[in-house]
Amino acid sequence: MLRHLPPIAYVLVLLLVARQIYPYSSFNTPTVDDGFEIEVVATDLGGPTCLEWLDASTLVVCDRDGGQIYTLDMNMSKTVLINNLDRPHDVAITISDIFVSEAGKLSRYAHNGDLGEIGNKTVLISGVPTGNHQTNAVNILPNGTLVWHSGSTCNICVEDDERNGALLWVNGSTGDHGILASGVRNSFDGVWVPNIGYVFTDNGRDWEGDHPDEELNLLSEGGDYGWPDDDPSNPVPAGSIAPIATWTPHTSMNGVAVRPPNSPLPGGNMTIYATVYGSWNTILPQGHEIVRIDLDSSRENVVGTTTVFAEDVGTPLPITFHPNGDLYFAVFGSNGKLYKISADI
Repeated sequence: MLRHLPPIAYVLVLLLVARQIYPYSSFNTPTVDDGFEIEVVATDLGGPTCLEWLDASTLVVCDRDGGQIYTLDMNMSKTVLINNLDRPHDVAITISDIFVSEAGKLSRYAHNGDLGEIGNKTVLISGVPTGNHQTNAVNILPNGTLVWHSGSTCNICVEDDERNGALLWVNGSTGDHGILASGVRNSFDGVWVPNIGYVFTDNGRDWEGDHPDEELNLLSEGGDYGWPDDDPSNPVPAGSIAPIATWTPHTSMNGVAVRPPNSPLPGGNMTIYATVYGSWNTILPQGHEIVRIDLDSSRENVVGTTTVFAEDVGTPLPITFHPNGDLYFAVFGSNGKLYKISADI
């Protein structure tokens, strides 16, 4: 079919194809702010969607494509903990349990404290519908309640199951659960920020031009965050909660991590770092960044200022700080790469 196109159309087609492939390729060269260095520390991660340091030498990784949860040591040697999972997206780890978020399912496994022995699987919740998006992060609030992020099944619709397009609270012992926040189209991750609360990303509808912004929200129990009623003429519907920070529409802001006090990276105790995956729903490439969000709680409402920290990083999803303060993130694509950002000494 391409050979019948006029030359200019042929060139445009090739440019569009290249535009789609480039962020997933190995040819991009990441850059970071002056004073810091970015380096690849591991490859062949599969389809990484979560990163969590168990301790200073053990990194837990979710591999969605491989259906596995595994660990990497500081030599980047892999040890599989759990396999035969359905698109695992995240884990939450306590001193005795590991909670695993899969497509539409949340399970609990017992472990011996260092993840050396995993067993006694208990399915806490199952049957949450999946579609355009699925169940994503699972995190633990300071009171011990789990927060489970459940994406919408569609771009814009009224969901048949109220657990879609929402954040769910979950009792990790019994599996009892309910709606913690609604109107949340596709929230990939969230994090507890001391003196602020639980903040979470949310990615808005497609195919409506330069709308809406990608969001960072502050959790208000029982709150409504606007979707699917947030059309371009009414971006924050009456009765819904506005974001505390925003970023470029359709760029997919996903993983978040709070900067620890010992980190050499810029910011303070209320600074968030977030991955920006990028999107096919734009004409020109957008995203493929690590952004810094500085939160300010001194005003009546919490607000955040967002700036780019690293660029051209491919398609990043999970992000986490090492106990020593270095920042790690992984890209989804090119069979998965793990990057480290540290001070350029």
